[in-house]
Amino acid sequence: MDEPVSFGFRSVPAAGKASMVRGVFDSVAPRYDLMNDLMSMGVHRLWKSVLVDTLDPQPGMTILDVGGGTGDIAFRIIDRIGSRQATVPGDIVVCDVNAEMLSVGRDRAVDRGLVGRPGWAGGDAERLPFPDRCADACTIAFALRNVTHIDRALAEMYRVLKPGGRMLCLEFSRVAVPLLAEAYETYSFKVLPILGKVVAGDREAYQYLVESIRRFPPQEDLAGRMRATGFERVTWRNLSGGIVALHSGWRL
Repeated sequence: MDEPVSFGFRSVPAAGKASMVRGVFDSVAPRYDLMNDLMSMGVHRLWKSVLVDTLDPQPGMTILDVGGGTGDIAFRIIDRIGSRQATVPGDIVVCDVNAEMLSVGRDRAVDRGLVGRPGWAGGDAERLPFPDRCADACTIAFALRNVTHIDRALAEMYRVLKPGGRMLCLEFSRVAVPLLAEAYETYSFKVLPILGKVVAGDREAYQYLVESIRRFPPQEDLAGRMRATGFERVTWRNLSGGIVALHSGWRL
């Protein structure tokens, strides 16, 4: 029998977590990007820019953005490559298990005048609907902590990478600066759920999101799990004192 897994600070049956997470993002999808701006005071934009700078996307690459429903990372990659190359349908694909998040992403693409780029695919991070060795790079931003089994999601991203491909994971992590850690803890648990209630109309969803951050493996632990999956040259970079970490691993 599958072991119980964490849903925030609660233990729940593994078979039920995916639907619970889906319910959270169904609720917050319309206000998700606005809440990201408010919660981070806009700093999430800088974190995502660091991810794209590190990726250094080039024309001709096939890039899979896992759990990227509203398209934020994909649009940044397109903006970067777009200055060098005309639109190529399907070179960047967003895969997300949540239909509501994908719907928001498609609407944003239309608003940007993008046709056929990025591609959109419904799919679970633990069972990616793509063939082996099809992608030059995989990105996952603020989504890995929401999967039921982290190691399965890591293995799937490894599977779809071509030899020489790179995976980048941007995720909330363990604050490395003691004074910042104390202030961040207070802000997270006292302010963010209230902000979620006022702006997104769902306090419980943002209470879960805060708790899920605390349950996510710290930097060295995640790096170890990446190595155990098969990734090589695994490194990480702390951003904003470790509030967020950018992990990198290669399939060689």
